[in-house]
Amino acid sequence: MSAEATNPATPGPVAGPVAPAVPRRKARARIDLRRLGRAALLGPASRGRLPDAIGHVVDAHRAHHPEADLEPLRRAYVLAESSHRGQMRKSGEPYITHPLAVTLILAELGAETTTLTASLLHDTVEDTDVTLDQVGEQFGAEVRFLVDGVTKLEKVDYGAAAEPETFRKMLVATGNDVRVMSIKLADRLHNMRTLGVMRPEKQARIAKVTRDVLIPLAERLGVQALKTELEDLVFAILHPEEYEHTRELIVGNVARADDPLAEMADEMRKVLREADIQAEVLIRPRHFVSVHRVSRKRGRLRGSDFGRLLVLVNEDADCYGVLGELHTCMTPVVSEFKDFIAVPKFNLYQSLHTAVARADGQVAEVLIRTHQMHKVAEAGVVALGNPYAHPSEEQAASSDGERADPTRPGWLSRLLDWQEAAPDPDTFWSTLREDLAQDREITVFRPDGGALGLPEGATCVDAAYAQYGEDAHACIGARVNGRLATLSTVLRDGDTVQLLMGQDPASEPSREWLDHAHTAAARIAIQRWLATHPQQGEAAEESVTQFRSSVEESGSPSVDADGPAVRLAAEGPLGRPAASVLVDRPGATVRLAGCCTPVPPDEVTGFSVRGGVVTVHRVECAAVARMKSAGRAEVDVRWGDTTECRVTLVAESFVRPHLLADLTEAMALEDAEIVSATVEPPTQQRVRHTYTVQLPDAALLPGLMRAMRNVAGVYDVTRAQPQTQGA
Repeated sequence: MSAEATNPATPGPVAGPVAPAVPRRKARARIDLRRLGRAALLGPASRGRLPDAIGHVVDAHRAHHPEADLEPLRRAYVLAESSHRGQMRKSGEPYITHPLAVTLILAELGAETTTLTASLLHDTVEDTDVTLDQVGEQFGAEVRFLVDGVTKLEKVDYGAAAEPETFRKMLVATGNDVRVMSIKLADRLHNMRTLGVMRPEKQARIAKVTRDVLIPLAERLGVQALKTELEDLVFAILHPEEYEHTRELIVGNVARADDPLAEMADEMRKVLREADIQAEVLIRPRHFVSVHRVSRKRGRLRGSDFGRLLVLVNEDADCYGVLGELHTCMTPVVSEFKDFIAVPKFNLYQSLHTAVARADGQVAEVLIRTHQMHKVAEAGVVALGNPYAHPSEEQAASSDGERADPTRPGWLSRLLDWQEAAPDPDTFWSTLREDLAQDREITVFRPDGGALGLPEGATCVDAAYAQYGEDAHACIGARVNGRLATLSTVLRDGDTVQLLMGQDPASEPSREWLDHAHTAAARIAIQRWLATHPQQGEAAEESVTQFRSSVEESGSPSVDADGPAVRLAAEGPLGRPAASVLVDRPGATVRLAGCCTPVPPDEVTGFSVRGGVVTVHRVECAAVARMKSAGRAEVDVRWGDTTECRVTLVAESFVRPHLLADLTEAMALEDAEIVSATVEPPTQQRVRHTYTVQLPDAALLPGLMRAMRNVAGVYDVTRAQPQTQGA
C-alpha cells in the first residue's frame, strides 16, 4: 500500500486528479498530510486527549454523528501510530498518514465509529506485529472482522493467486458485513491519489484492477462519491491524451463569459419560490469521465453539458411537486424523464431525472431528490451507518425493509454463490470481472410471489440456475408471463417466470445453454457439468439417438437418418382398414386423407379421385374448400360400426434426454401403434414431433393425447391441422 502521499481533496463530486478551478460550493479545507505526519510523529500529548493528527477526522465524524463516542478512535489511532512508527511511504512521509487519509474519506461520507476505528487499524495486521487477536481483545469482534476482511493474503503463501484470492476473501467477508468493502474502496481511493511515485507499468496494472473490479463494486454499493473520483484517476492513467483533451474542454468552459447552467438555476429558483416550494438548487459540475462520455455522444459540447442541476427538497412528495412546476413553467424534454424514487436502482439510488430546454437550444439535465436521498446517492451503504445494528423505533417505522437493508443485495448473493464453484483462481478472477461488468439489474417474479434479482440481459437459463442451483440441469422450459417460452428468452424487469422442471434424475444441460447463460452462476454450473461428462453430446442429439434406438429395438420400421429430420414410416398390415367408413358407391375404395387424418366422430365428407378411390376429409380441412372451388362433387360418407382408427398427432416438447423413449412408451401403453413419425431438428430448445398412430378404438384418442401431455417435457399435443396437400 506504499505510495507517495499527496494532499487529497475531500470526498464528493470531484473533477479529477488535476481539476481546474471549477466553481463549486464551499468545501472543507484540504488536509495537509505533511503537517499531520509531523503531528503523528509527536504522538498524543496525554492519555485521554485526542491527538491533533485526527482532529480533522473527528470534525468530519461529529458533523454526521454529533453524539458519537470518540474513545475508540483515540485508542485506535494510538495503536496504529505506535505500530506503524518508523514505517515510511515511498514519498518519505510517515506511513500513518495513509490510514488517517482513508479514515478521513470515510468520515466525510458519514461512516459510523466502528468503521472508522477499523479503518485506522486496517493495515496494522498486514504490515506490523499487531495480531487479529490483539485487535479483537482491544476493540471487539466487529472491528476484528473488518480488519481481517481487508487484510491481504501473503504472496509467499499464494504466489500469483494472492491478488484474486485476496479479493475472494474480501468479497466473502463483504457478504457478512458490507463495511469491509467500504474500507477497501476508501483505501484504494487514497492509493490511487498517491500513485505518482510508482513505475508507469505498475500504475497501469493497479488502474486496470481498479477499473474492472473496484469501480463496479463502488457502483453496486452506491458509493458514487468514491466511484466518480476513482473513474477520473483511472482515466488519467490509462487514457492520458483523452484525459488532457477533456481537461482542456473543462478549462475552456470555465472561461466562458456566460454560464447557461447558472442562468437556468436562477430561473428554476424563481419558479419554485413562486410555487412556495422550499428547495435548494445547486449546480453539479460533471466529473472528467462524464464530460468525456457526453462529448463522445454529442460531439461539440454546449455550456449546459458540463454539469447538471440538483434540486434538494425535504419530503418525497416535494420531489413530484418540483417536477410538476418545472414541467409546467419550463420546456421539458419528456424523453429524459426517469423515476428512480418509485423504482429505486438496485444500489439504493433514488432520484427523479428530467431535463428542461431553453429557446437557444441549451438543455439542462435536472436531478430532484430529498436531502436524505442525496446523502445515500453520494455515500451509498456508507450513509446507512451500521446496517446490522437494531434500528430505532423511528427508523423501523420509516424503513420499508428490503430497500434499506444492504447486508445481502441480490448481486452479492449471486457472486458469493458462484465463487464457491469457481474451480481455480484464474477462473474466479476472469469471471469476477465479467460479472461486475454487468452493471444493471432487473427483478423477475416467481409464481409464488418470490423475486429473483438478475443482471440486465439475463435469460430463462439464468433464472433457472438462480432459483435451483445445479438442480436447474433438469429444467426443460419456462412460462414467461403465462406464455410458453424457450430457455433462451431474454427476461425483462417485472416479468413473471415459471420454470418447468423435468422429473428425470438423469437430466442434463445442453451445450447450447452456454450461449444463453448471462450470469456467472449459470455458466460455471453448465461448464462444470460438461467438464465432468466429456462423452456427452448435445441433449437434442442424444434424444434423437435414443429415439432411433427405441424404434429399432421395438421392431418398428427403420429410421431415415439422412434427411433433415428423423422419419419413421409404414403402411401397417396389408388390407387392414384405417377405420370403418361407409360410402354410397358400390365397389369404391375408401381412403382417409393424410392431410387431416379424420377419426370418429369427426364430421367428414368425401371426394372421388383417380382409380375410383374416395378420399375422406374432415369438413374443416382446407382441401375441402379447394376441391369445392374446383367444381368437384362431394360424396356422402359416414362412419361405420368399426371403431378402429388412424390419426396424426403433433407433440411440442422441450429438449431433454430420454424424452422420445418416454413418449413412445407412453403411447404404447395406450395401445397406440406408431405407423409413421417425424421428429424435426431442435430449434431454441424445442422439438416438434409428428406421429401417425393406429388405435383399436377411436374412444382411446383423448386418453392417448392426455398420456402424451403428461410426459415430462411435453407441453402440448394436438391433432394435425388440416392441410391443403394430399387430396
